[in-house]
Amino acid sequence: MNEPYTGGCACGAIRFEIASEPLFQNHCQCLDCQRKSGTGHGSYLSFSRQGVKQTGDAKLWDILADSGNVKTRAFCPTCGSPVYMTFAAMPDIFTVHAASLDDPSRFKPQVIAYTVRGQAWDKLDPALPRFEKMPTA
Repeated sequence: MNEPYTGGCACGAIRFEIASEPLFQNHCQCLDCQRKSGTGHGSYLSFSRQGVKQTGDAKLWDILADSGNVKTRAFCPTCGSPVYMTFAAMPDIFTVHAASLDDPSRFKPQVIAYTVRGQAWDKLDPALPRFEKMPTA
């Protein structure tokens, strides 16, 4: 078995441990991810919610995604760090921000999503497959 994925917020008030491997790893260039990150994209690892261990209480807020589905962003109420997301349309998925990992080098992006919203100055790996919106399964 591989080492669990661990991480949390900057101040340590929220922590997570995930024993499974990611189902999907991506960069997203949608406007919401740009605003959330303060840069040109967000970087994420999505896991099966089963087996996720989490401690600490996150502050939650819902937003309507470009897809029209509700996504819930979770951040630390103390330090403000974004930590994870959940999706109303996919309740079995738990998505963490790549930079919230204790070892962010474990993030291995597979695709770039929402390139239709990408900024010309946001240069991402040209070898990654690109999708104008979110790819489907």
